[in-house]
Amino acid sequence: MAEMKTLIKIKPKDYKAGDIIKIDFMAMHPMESGMRKDKDTGAIIPAHYINEVNFLFNDKLLTKMITWESLSVNPVLTISFKVPSVGTLKVLAKDNKGQSVESTVAITPKG
Repeated sequence: MAEMKTLIKIKPKDYKAGDIIKIDFMAMHPMESGMRKDKDTGAIIPAHYINEVNFLFNDKLLTKMITWESLSVNPVLTISFKVPSVGTLKVLAKDNKGQSVESTVAITPKG
């Protein structure tokens, strides 16, 4: 099984403490529902999907998302966050086959 790759984007790029920013988390994942058949063999492709995503700031849980098979391939999940100070944003994602990934990004308000 290939390692799940992720990307975190923060918008806007320049912000200060007290601003509300948008955080996009993208996971490169096949997100198989278990309902499709392989075109060549006709066999059902087993379900393989992200089922939990946690957003943390300085190791304090901001939000926990429980997701299902119906998310698209390479899903993008977005939250809004009021920046309290300098810190670290961590996103933990895991799938139904036990694979997990942790991504971090520095939160560095200006001024």
